[in-house]
Parts: sequence; structure tokens; C-alpha cells
Amino acid sequence: MQEDRLAATLEEIDRRNAADPNFEEGQPAELLYGQRMTETLDAFAPDAGPLVQIAARGQHLERWTRPRADYPEGKAGYHAWRNDLKAYHATEVAGIMAAQGYPPEDQETVGRMIRKEGIKRDAQVQLLEDVICLTFIKHYFAAFAAKHPQEKVLDIVAKTGRKMSPEGKAAARALGLPSDVDAALG
Repeated sequence: MQEDRLAATLEEIDRRNAADPNFEEGQPAELLYGQRMTETLDAFAPDAGPLVQIAARGQHLERWTRPRADYPEGKAGYHAWRNDLKAYHATEVAGIMAAQGYPPEDQETVGRMIRKEGIKRDAQVQLLEDVICLTFIKHYFAAFAAKHPQEKVLDIVAKTGRKMSPEGKAAARALGLPSDVDAALG
């Protein structure tokens, strides 16, 4: 029963992300991102519970529907966009969970993870953040680094490192980072 409910929840997240009009490697970008998040979670924390699995798969649910260009330029606009995304993702994933019979407290737990509430204090939120960072480093960092000046890249890596646990940083280093990137990770 629990496995069926989890599978149905993940399938619905995938179904909705399959509508992403943006493609990467021949697949809808957010569908691929969710699958990469699950792959990273399975490798980093193979015993992660179903709520973390849902948060990992759904934390970019339909992200393309809230484009960055709809918000003002600069830090304030960026933060408003990110906060709106987190709230949207948490609400939409909670709705999917409710339809599968998950109780409100489980929906709220997943929402808290997606909104990143309690990072560094809540083990599940920290685990999700580590998986987000590892997925970025493994799958998206090279393309990001190619588009930006080295100083900005190293600043982003340092900010990423501050969000990660020691275990997350060790896993990132195991990916074979260049020495300057490794040093910036902290």
C-alpha cells in the first residue's frame, strides 16, 4: 500500500513535469531534473524515506510556469522568484500527496523540506539540500561555469558549500572537482 502510494505520487509528479516545453538531452527538462534528483538521492542516501523521495522528485514541479523573467532584475527580484517557487512547489506537491491519501502532517513535512525550512537543523531538510547541491554539481555545474566569469563561479561554489553538510561536501569532492572549485567548496 505505502509503496503503491509513493509510486503513484512520483508518477503524477513525473506526468506533470513531462509537460515542460523546455528540453534537455531530448527530454522535458524538469522531468529529467526530477529523475536526476532521485538518482542522486538513491546514491547518496539509499535508505531515505518516502517523504524525502517525494520532496526530491517534486522540488522543481512545473518550474517553467514561473519564469525568472517575470520578476525584477537584481537580488530582491531573484529572492522573490525563489520564494514564490518554493511556495508553489510545496503547495502543488501537497495536493498530489493529498490525492494519494497522505495525511496533512506528511504533506507539511514535505512542504517544509521543499521550502528549505530548518536547513542545518532538520536532518531531512539538510539531506534534500545536499541532494540538490550534488545534482547541480554533477549535472549542471559545467554548463553554468562555462557561461560565467571564474570569480562568479567560485562565489556560487562557496555559497553552495555553506549549504552542504560535511557528508554532502565529501560526496561532491568524490565527483572529481577541479582544485580551485574544491577549495571554494570549503
